Amino acid sequence: MRDKLNDSPAAQIGLVVALIAAAAFLLLGKGGGGEEEGTEAASPEVVATVNGVAATGSTPGEAVEGAVESLEAGAEAGASAVAMPTSVPAPPPPAPFTAAYESGDTVVLLVVDDGGIDDAQTAAATATLAGVPDVSLFVVPAHAIARYAAVTIGLDVNRVPALVVMRPKRLSRGTPQATVDYGYQTPQTVLQDVLDASYKGPEDTYHPN
Repeated sequence: MRDKLNDSPAAQIGLVVALIAAAAFLLLGKGGGGEEEGTEAASPEVVATVNGVAATGSTPGEAVEGAVESLEAGAEAGASAVAMPTSVPAPPPPAPFTAAYESGDTVVLLVVDDGGIDDAQTAAATATLAGVPDVSLFVVPAHAIARYAAVTIGLDVNRVPALVVMRPKRLSRGTPQATVDYGYQTPQTVLQDVLDASYKGPEDTYHPN
């Protein structure tokens, strides 16, 4: 056999080729199988985040797709939820106040701070309204102003003493109208505010020469 190999170059080349083929088969069989098994064993998950929503997948594409689907599902759930009101309407004023306004009276609401000097003097000044017909007076402490929020919020009442005078319903065409004055009021200014609120005559306009 050895003599044959030595004497035949073709046989020598054939043997070399056979050895190379066998070595390649062994290397590819071991290396290829090991590499497949290693890849399958590792298979790490990829994490993707879209607009704060995270998802995982075996590839970046799958992870991004999962995050987008979760984001869309959350948006649909939010759209189907009942929307909360942005503001809550103020409750109606106490029944006596409402009844006085509905009867057509000029309603006067004085909000005072207990212990305030100007507040006490203004409250005393409202005594001048005792003899005025069709006028209803309500003097309330500042801590109870929330009960009259339906009136005071629209006027942006932000300090006391506050004298609120509501125009009679019959003169306001069904739309509540009111004015507010702050600070100390005299009997004359209180009465004038009431007369102005109930005035229904013509208004003169002054034009300088």
